[in-house]
Amino acid sequence: MAVVEDELSLVFSALADPTRRAILERLASGDATAHQLAEPFAMTQQAVSKHLKVLERARLISRTRTAQSRPCVLETVRLDGAADWIGRHRQIWADRHDRLEEHLAALHAEQRHDEGTTP
Repeated sequence: MAVVEDELSLVFSALADPTRRAILERLASGDATAHQLAEPFAMTQQAVSKHLKVLERARLISRTRTAQSRPCVLETVRLDGAADWIGRHRQIWADRHDRLEEHLAALHAEQRHDEGTTP
């Protein structure tokens, strides 16, 4: 497996897993401990901890330290960066799609014209 280093790739790699996306959705409603995050999943605490480490490495979450626990906190800055990247590329592909539609319409009109003038 290739080692992922750049920030955007780390974010998309972290978001590729449905468990990690569910963890982020849960954290969107408020901070939670690893134990609280593990409750809805049929997996061990260690498995959830591995997911949390991936999210931390991508800087999608951070863990604060209190006297008795280490709650996880959603960090939205990296998500905003991913959303910006998606938005830019969505616009690029929409523009390309529009140009393709125009080109196909011109070809279709030319074909109809040729069919009408051919004996």
